[in-house]
Amino acid sequence: MARLRYIMLLQRDVPRAAKFYSEGLGLTVNVCSDRWAELQSGDMKLALKQVDSEAHCTTGYSPFLHFDVDDLDGTVQRLLSLGAFLDGPIKYPTHGKVAAMRGPDGHMLGLHEPALSS
Repeated sequence: MARLRYIMLLQRDVPRAAKFYSEGLGLTVNVCSDRWAELQSGDMKLALKQVDSEAHCTTGYSPFLHFDVDDLDGTVQRLLSLGAFLDGPIKYPTHGKVAAMRGPDGHMLGLHEPALSS
């Protein structure tokens, strides 16, 4: 049986990306150097690896990292201040609020604030 060890994103600037995910989303930084970082959220790890080739950093609409957040509006504002961009408007479906954002290196982030149960 295989176990998922971590998700790795290729980055131009690892310390900047580590700051983005730790300050913007509250992930815990386990290790961070100029070329490698590991962050954690619960049991899931996110690895960031520095690459020099522009081809390696080219992103499309994948991967798409999804995060549940307690305060979507505050999280969006924090991520914008750290270099993210909204990819369309914030939406308000019946199950809560959702937003799609691009991180500083173009990786897609999905944010979801669940609706309060009545």
